[in-house]
Amino acid sequence: MSLRSVVLGSGSALPKRSVSNEELAQQVDTSDAWIVERTGIRNRYVAGDGETTASLATEAARRALAHAGVEPTDIGLIVLATATPDQTFPSSATKVQAALGINDCIAFDVHAVCTGFLYAVSVADSMLRGGSAKKALVIGAETFSRILDWEDRATCVLFGDGAGAVLMTADAGGVRGILSTHLYADGALAEVLLMPAGGSREPLTPEGIAAKRNFVRMNGREVYKHAVRNMAASARAALEANGLKPDDVAWVVGHQANLRILEGVSERVGIPMDRFFLNVDRYGNTSAASVPTALDEAIEQNKLHEGDILLFTALGGGLAWASAALRW
Repeated sequence: MSLRSVVLGSGSALPKRSVSNEELAQQVDTSDAWIVERTGIRNRYVAGDGETTASLATEAARRALAHAGVEPTDIGLIVLATATPDQTFPSSATKVQAALGINDCIAFDVHAVCTGFLYAVSVADSMLRGGSAKKALVIGAETFSRILDWEDRATCVLFGDGAGAVLMTADAGGVRGILSTHLYADGALAEVLLMPAGGSREPLTPEGIAAKRNFVRMNGREVYKHAVRNMAASARAALEANGLKPDDVAWVVGHQANLRILEGVSERVGIPMDRFFLNVDRYGNTSAASVPTALDEAIEQNKLHEGDILLFTALGGGLAWASAALRW
């Protein structure tokens, strides 16, 4: 039998502050009805003082370890997906490593924005099956609120903060676990969704900050079009690679960017919306954290049963997109 990576446990963490659409409408020209109609989002969580990408990631990791009954010192690999690290360097993964009290472990960040968690899962899966480590923490964590223009209703209503984590190991049983991962990117579409300044190409300056170039900019129409098309195509690729049909899928755990995007994916792939696990209404788009927090909720709510086929799909800045199939 083949060696496959299985999920031993999961956990998630959210900031303390919850922000409703009604509260947002007091500071930006929008309304609950406007946001819900276009996105399906009703609420999101926003990090406060002392809450960072690494601190949320650490809490999610602690909960995943507790859920799996595994000690931190048993972890040999930490892969943290984020577009909002605590600092440019060192990696936020090393901050999680230190906070967990792990002295000897591979730890690094993966940057693929909203697709980051699936990229991180694919990397960890390869490393576990290759023998680089026996157990891995794979985390998606973001504090997107720190890079938003809170006067731009096209972006600030969409995003939220949070973290989700899974604990994985390679299983020689070969029946359960990750069946395949599929990663894609097209850098020619980078301008569709980006943060213009703050990197080495355009370091932050007083002029750039005044022009708000250190905040997220997005062409919503183009993102929607590419998200529906590519998330659906990558989902179909995962099904075809494993000889699966839409009816074989118990749950789709997609990137929780926008309810309308997920409805478009549902229509194109032929899997009804009642088999899409959703939390976008309560959390908004938490970027790399959205897939693992949704998975953790599905596990917590006992939605998943042994043998269930799970289908994952996401798209984010880059543009990058990905899918994965897993037998629970």
